[in-house]
Amino acid sequence: MSKKNSKIIGIVLLVVGIILLVWGVDVYGAFGSKLGRAISGDISNKALILFAIGGVCSGLGVYKILGK
Repeated sequence: MSKKNSKIIGIVLLVVGIILLVWGVDVYGAFGSKLGRAISGDISNKALILFAIGGVCSGLGVYKILGK
């Protein structure tokens, strides 16, 4: 794969990762999530999954952009 294609894929992964992280923050701060945390003290599974996948996508994107 050419270096240009690799950088394009990295940029796409980074953008998707950031979008997922922002969505995770939105889900984390939602009223239902706050109520669930107040009652049980646990973070919602949806927010946790969005944070994890967003972090992985962002990390891979940065790796692809900066990689040799």
